[in-house]
Amino acid sequence: MTVRVLVVGDVLLDRDIEGDVHRVSPDAPVPVVQIEGTSERAGGAGLAAVLLAREGIEVRLVTALADDEPAKRLCSLLTEQVPVTAILTSAGTRCKTRVRSAGQSLLRLDVEAPGEIDDVCDVSALEEELELAEAVLVSDYAGGVVSHPIVRAVLRRWATRRAIVWDPHPRGAALVPGVSLATPNRAEARWFSGLRAAPLDVLATRLRDQWRASAVAVTDGGTGVFTAAGGAPPFFTPAPFNHGGDTCGAGDRFAGTAAAELAAGATARSAVESAVADTAGWLAAGGVNARTIIGATAPERDAADVIRRVRSAGGTVVATGGCFDVLHAGHIVSLEAARRLGDALIVLVNSDAGVRRLKGADRPVNSQQDRCRVLESLRCVDATIVFDGDDPRETLDRLRPDVWAKGGDYTEEMLPEAPIVKGWGGRVVLVPFLPGRSTTSILEGSS
Repeated sequence: MTVRVLVVGDVLLDRDIEGDVHRVSPDAPVPVVQIEGTSERAGGAGLAAVLLAREGIEVRLVTALADDEPAKRLCSLLTEQVPVTAILTSAGTRCKTRVRSAGQSLLRLDVEAPGEIDDVCDVSALEEELELAEAVLVSDYAGGVVSHPIVRAVLRRWATRRAIVWDPHPRGAALVPGVSLATPNRAEARWFSGLRAAPLDVLATRLRDQWRASAVAVTDGGTGVFTAAGGAPPFFTPAPFNHGGDTCGAGDRFAGTAAAELAAGATARSAVESAVADTAGWLAAGGVNARTIIGATAPERDAADVIRRVRSAGGTVVATGGCFDVLHAGHIVSLEAARRLGDALIVLVNSDAGVRRLKGADRPVNSQQDRCRVLESLRCVDATIVFDGDDPRETLDRLRPDVWAKGGDYTEEMLPEAPIVKGWGGRVVLVPFLPGRSTTSILEGSS
């Protein structure tokens, strides 16, 4: 089912200056960035709308636009992907420039609008878009759109007639009563509630009552999300992993996905759970700076992101593989030893079908999803990938780790992947194992 989401809020022009850092300036203790390229994209409510449109959601954007050169470039970036209606005129376009290297921001330069938003509002255009939408995302970046009295009055009237997700800003407008879901982050929740040290589940409940919202989801980065919905106790949705790279746009992605889920009829809890999983997958794929491997699955993009970050810092990537059907002490010894060979460990896991071909029709005991989840909980494992072949050569050739590690019960002659690893300059290293420990012996002992 196709759903239509209306995004209402402030747009920005985001610039990224990308470069390499090889030295520190001789006249100040700052890194010298050798610029390789500059790119521009829509930010704020514009980014939220674009991210939804890229997922096939029918999106409309209602905002304020200025009459300046940055606004022209912003309009060009937006209208290629999202229909835009300017109901207000702003005095100037806000711009944020990030200087970045190796996937991390080093510096941000902000240019704020030089004046107030015009009082004249095309309210009929806003009402028309609300009529056609199944859900509304209010993306408040404190630029004056959402705090405009006419816009607020319209949103207040529609709060009980449409699913409204409100992504607030500390310097922005107060929420109108009755929104379906508010999505402050941890710092915003503490600011709005005035409770600086309270647990986040307490903050979610406090803000739900304070804002008279149906639900409030307090996001906490790689930890997860605490949601208070209706009269039920708060529930916690953990993030699948703690992303160590650039999280720019994650809040926009989360709020947008939640709005699309509510538009399709999901409950607040289900919408939050879907938004957590979707945002994690989006960050693993590179977020706003995604570099997707053609034909790669989401976990593989996660591994590719780990590899890119480690290599950009001059580190060493280690990979190992196996079934890992029933995790035991022998596995742990080998995995911990493999991780010490470099700066990240990627584990290639045999698929369920692959395990059946290797071990028989009664295996695996645990599904590939469960096996990966257990492995990813280990401190020594940075990412997992499921491969379907009888050996990992195809996946290894895509990832090209620096080291391929296998247990000492193997010899190099027993590893068909050894020649291909050496072909790109990689090394094959055998790591310790504990004799007598195996999944087969464990299962036979329990039968």
